[in-house]
Amino acid sequence: MAYIGTKPTIGNFQICDAISVVNGQAAYTMQVGSVNVIPQSANHMIVSLNGTIQKPNSSFTVSGSTITFASNLVTNDVIDFIQILGDVLDLGVPSDATVTDAKTNFVSTSSAAGLQIKGDGTTDGTLQLNCSQNSHGIKLKSPPHSASASYTLTFPNNDGDANQLLTTNGSGVLTWTTPAGGITMADQWRLTADLEGTNAVISANLERVDNASFAKIGTGMSVSSGVFSFPSTGLYKITAKMAAVFDGPDNGYLNTEVTQNNSSYAVVGQTAGSSDNTYQNDSSGAIFFNVTNISNDKVRFVTSSFGADSDLKGNTGYNNTYFEFLRLGDSQ
Repeated sequence: MAYIGTKPTIGNFQICDAISVVNGQAAYTMQVGSVNVIPQSANHMIVSLNGTIQKPNSSFTVSGSTITFASNLVTNDVIDFIQILGDVLDLGVPSDATVTDAKTNFVSTSSAAGLQIKGDGTTDGTLQLNCSQNSHGIKLKSPPHSASASYTLTFPNNDGDANQLLTTNGSGVLTWTTPAGGITMADQWRLTADLEGTNAVISANLERVDNASFAKIGTGMSVSSGVFSFPSTGLYKITAKMAAVFDGPDNGYLNTEVTQNNSSYAVVGQTAGSSDNTYQNDSSGAIFFNVTNISNDKVRFVTSSFGADSDLKGNTGYNNTYFEFLRLGDSQ
């Protein structure tokens, strides 16, 4: 709002200094603290004369800081008070941090939102959530005008479980959903040194593949004394690849054994190799293992039937005999 002259004090309610009546005088100067004040209009004043509230623009008028009564006052008249209301039709711009939480307790109805964040004609409505220091924040932004989008998203009754996603029923009602299964864990371990004529659990010389080109997905497997533990439940594909050198007529097996009670093990997969002469034999085999309890469900690898001079090959620089673990997804 533009003003000619002094802009009125917004929302500043003031009582003028006492005014002594001069016999036969109608016009008087209004002051607050001995400083002239200028009301916005007569309608922005309450004037009491001789105990009676006066009607604006009828019983008195104002011009600048001067109030003029409709008729001259006499010695016995008393101007009880003049109250200036300020610009009561314009609340002005609140100062920073002056609007309290109680003043922003918006109420929604069945037909209107409690709060609207409007666009300016070129920029879509945006709500920003700041950090504690108000130095940066994230924004939630409306779709563009061209989308003609009008919809409501209704949030679930709780905060869901770990790793769940918000999904919609197609009508804006959101629910927490566990995502479809996928490969969330992939890991490889290998034998780092030859095992000669050993028929037992492979409990030493094991390492996660550490070549520069290698990377795992997820936290991967953990191993203790040759027993591999799983990071989470799910359906796993476990592959055992055996590289062996047999000394003359010989054979050997690399067994995959699992337990579901963290105690008794059973052979569920076997990789075999044999030879009538000395030569290297490579073979592999895979199983599916439904891991339902990571404390009880575990796997280990065991050699059997190797001759005293036959070797299960291992190497710390590249995969020779190795074990591969893939989590395929959630089991059904």
